[in-house]
Amino acid sequence: MNKTEIYILSGFLGSGKTTLLKQLLTEEKKQNRKIAVMMNELGKVSIDSDAVDEDIPLKELLDGCICCTIQDKLESQLQGLLVIDKPDAIYIEATGAAHPVEVLDAVLSPLFADRIEVKGIISVVDGKRWLDRYTLSPQVQQLLIEQIRHADLILLNKTDELTDGEQSKLTMEIQALNSHAFSILTTFAKVPIQQIRKLSTSIKTDKAQTHVSTDLKLSTFVYQFKYSIDQMEFESFLRKLPDTIYRIKGYVKFHSSRFPSLFQYSYGMPIYMKENMNMPLNMVFIGENIDWMKIEGELRSLETKLS
Repeated sequence: MNKTEIYILSGFLGSGKTTLLKQLLTEEKKQNRKIAVMMNELGKVSIDSDAVDEDIPLKELLDGCICCTIQDKLESQLQGLLVIDKPDAIYIEATGAAHPVEVLDAVLSPLFADRIEVKGIISVVDGKRWLDRYTLSPQVQQLLIEQIRHADLILLNKTDELTDGEQSKLTMEIQALNSHAFSILTTFAKVPIQQIRKLSTSIKTDKAQTHVSTDLKLSTFVYQFKYSIDQMEFESFLRKLPDTIYRIKGYVKFHSSRFPSLFQYSYGMPIYMKENMNMPLNMVFIGENIDWMKIEGELRSLETKLS
């Protein structure tokens, strides 16, 4: 089954995400690829939806942030695109106030995590705003840093407004924050589509694809349970997890239960919610610098301990 590619466009308000999206859609059209778009606005009215041609499926997520207040809506709309439109790729333009980890978390629903391929997070940085960031609130400064630190590709945008010295300073500071991502100096967010397509997926669904990350690259892993497991053994597994696993969510079936439970885990706290029907036993992990092969082995061993 062909998986739908997912590209997440991140970056603070006014950095150039919509300009980038318009150019990418033009290039994708030339290559006859079937594309869909999701746009998130904090307000009740969409400002940028006219950037997307009418023949491209568009889902708008208004009046809330993709990563918290409207996460349920995102899940249902994304599933609708996958089932009805079956696009080759979906571009998700997050609100400028969104944290990349939380956007990724919102996108990776256990219901369809095995049908999508997250190709990467593309962060657009307004060069001048970055160099003048100390005039912004500490919270906004931290958000800018997070949007850069978790990116797979960084566009250092609006560089026509900077001197050569400022461009050098910008490049050095961004690379110091995130040395694994490819950084490009851009004007009007112009980037070759090949550079976007070169982004490699960070989802690992089998051993052949799994590798140990040696840097702080944010990565995800989808595990598919075949059997029910023992709840105490599972909780023992959770207690041994490294701190750099930020989120886990999915469906897990315990020996003692007729139906699976929806499982959520963040900051070391597990939450279970009983379901009253059979759900796909997919579990999604998000973390940094994790040996996913080791995690996979531990999960497999839980399934072999059948009672």
